[in-house]
Amino acid sequence: MPYDEGLTRLTRDECMALLCSTSFARVGVSVDALPAILPVTITVADERVLFRTIPGTKLAYASAGAILAVEADAFDSVAGDGWSVLVRGVATELQDAAEIARARTLLGESWIGPAAAEHYVGVSCDLVTGRRLRSSAKAFHEGCPAER
Repeated sequence: MPYDEGLTRLTRDECMALLCSTSFARVGVSVDALPAILPVTITVADERVLFRTIPGTKLAYASAGAILAVEADAFDSVAGDGWSVLVRGVATELQDAAEIARARTLLGESWIGPAAAEHYVGVSCDLVTGRRLRSSAKAFHEGCPAER
C-alpha cells in the first residue's frame, strides 16, 4: 500500500474549520534539544490558536517568541477515519487585558483549577497543514494486542 493511500490533503480553510471544531490539542516544543509534546485546551481567534498555561515550558517559549507546533486530531478506530491538523507559528504571551478576557471567555473553565496562575498564549497560523484519513476497512483497530 502506498504511503499516502487513503490520505487526503486538507486546504487551509478545511484545517481551520477542524481546529475550530475541537478544544484539545498538543503543543510541540524542543526542550534541551529533545522533543516535548504537551496537552492544551485550545480555541481559534483572529488567525491564532489560543491556549491557557501556567508558568513553565510553554510560557517560557511564548515569552521568547519561539516558533511552536500545535497539533489537533480526531480518529474513529472502528471506522478507520480521522484527521490531523498541524499549525506552526510564532508564540506570544497575550498581554492586552481585552485579549486576555476574550481568550478566557472562549476557552471556558480551566481543567488546571481556579487557583492556577493562568497565562494566555497565541500561536500565529503561519503554516497550516492537515490530512484526512478514510479507510475502506470496517474495523481498523481491534484494541491493543496486549489486551487480547
